[in-house]
Amino acid sequence: MKTKWVTCVFLVLVAAALRLPAQQSDAARKLFEETKTKAENGDVNAQRDLGLEYEVGKAGGNYVAQDFAEAMKWYRKSADQGSAIAQLMLAQMYANGEGVDTNLDESAKWYRKAADQNFATAQFILGTCYSLGNGVVKDDVEALKWYRKAAELGYADAQFNLGIYYFRGQGVAQNYVEAVKWYRKAVDQGHANAEANLGVCYEHGQGVTQDYAEAMKWYCRAAVQGNDKGQCNLGILYAKGEGVTQNYLEAYYWFTLAAAQGNILAASHRDVMASHLSQEEISEGQRRAASFVPRQETTGSNSENSTSPSNPTFTGTGFFITDDGYLISNYHVVKGAAKVRLLTGAGLIDASVVKVDAANDLALLKAVGRFAPLPIAASRTVKLGGTVATVGFPDIGLQGFAPKLAKGEIASLAGAGDDPRYFQISVPVQHGNSGGALVDVHGNVVGIVAARLGVEIGKAVTSDELPENVNYAVKSSLLLSFLESVPDVSAKLKDPNTKDEAFEDVVKSAQDAAVLVLVY
Repeated sequence: MKTKWVTCVFLVLVAAALRLPAQQSDAARKLFEETKTKAENGDVNAQRDLGLEYEVGKAGGNYVAQDFAEAMKWYRKSADQGSAIAQLMLAQMYANGEGVDTNLDESAKWYRKAADQNFATAQFILGTCYSLGNGVVKDDVEALKWYRKAAELGYADAQFNLGIYYFRGQGVAQNYVEAVKWYRKAVDQGHANAEANLGVCYEHGQGVTQDYAEAMKWYCRAAVQGNDKGQCNLGILYAKGEGVTQNYLEAYYWFTLAAAQGNILAASHRDVMASHLSQEEISEGQRRAASFVPRQETTGSNSENSTSPSNPTFTGTGFFITDDGYLISNYHVVKGAAKVRLLTGAGLIDASVVKVDAANDLALLKAVGRFAPLPIAASRTVKLGGTVATVGFPDIGLQGFAPKLAKGEIASLAGAGDDPRYFQISVPVQHGNSGGALVDVHGNVVGIVAARLGVEIGKAVTSDELPENVNYAVKSSLLLSFLESVPDVSAKLKDPNTKDEAFEDVVKSAQDAAVLVLVY
């Protein structure tokens, strides 16, 4: 049976971003033509983006009909130049038979090329190829290897699968403790299947001390997300009265929910429970089941299989400050967020808001994985006229998802109205740059891009004609003070660079640390 792999997150985001208002249609058309010209001139990112536009077609607001063959052509050009995302997309088209005959061998080849570039999504799928024998010889040891690589990058589905392999002793010696360890990592990202399996471990004392109350907790967390295994096992605990007061009606309710998803064991248990209930109780259980709405965990999964909203309400930029996933953005970027996701080299991952400083427009976030952080230097060392730069993701609907460099100078050591918390900078920024790192010539963070005069702070001035290219950044000294209140983070910060760096190296470091922040 042909497996329909979930399309890379880039495709989802591009499709959403290109649904532009009518007044922006001319600009979007111009962007498409510019992308096509760049692609024809050999630009690797433009070739990838053009492939995406042909794959999405007009359904994504583009100006060409969906054309898989044309998408394949441009993906291949970009993939041949080393784009991991294009390699992944090319692999998926071979797997799905889109624009080309289905060829699982060729698909696995391109997944491997992307996986070899440390792309977690490709590593996970390549692991699944080895697990199922799709395009490669079935090999649990190889599957385990690739799941581990993706899991160590924070990919929740890979963490879950790694837990299963250890639990079963598949491709590795059976080890319940190690299974629990990886289930927990996936659970920390709201992975419902991992929650259900962790509940099993607690129920039967596998890798942990047997604890029915803990089993109940994890089954419940999985069940409310709509996971049928969690619902069925939760029903069993209610039926037996293990970890909770025995309650046949509650058991019937959870069995009914799981049975509706085709869980045969739950259907059998439901019928047994019905024999213990009155008709009124059965009707009550059915009424409750009919009104059930799955609730997504707020921590979410970083898998592209997640059912989180596809259209962000706000986008900005962030940058990592520790190698274990702490990052900084603006408070106004994440304010009121129900969910925050990051687009990184490892794919789309979730982040949680750890702490905010609303007065100084700062937010500390945390993601799971290993990342390239930037060092932070005290802003008191910054001089008027000093060269600074930022790498961010401005106006993704028009400018696309590739990181953009902007360079300028420190125009003033104070912000609007001589506000001492800010630098005025001549760096050209737009919406979406908010939260980006302002770095000096040594590659140190000396500020956080925060505002444009004409938009965020424009009301603070009285001039009818606002000056152009007047922007502001929160000083890094405020950031360092903010981080002092989180000792576990401040202790992990990199020491500031003191040696001169080639500008290209400064840009590369800033680019490696930068992420697109998507707020829902």
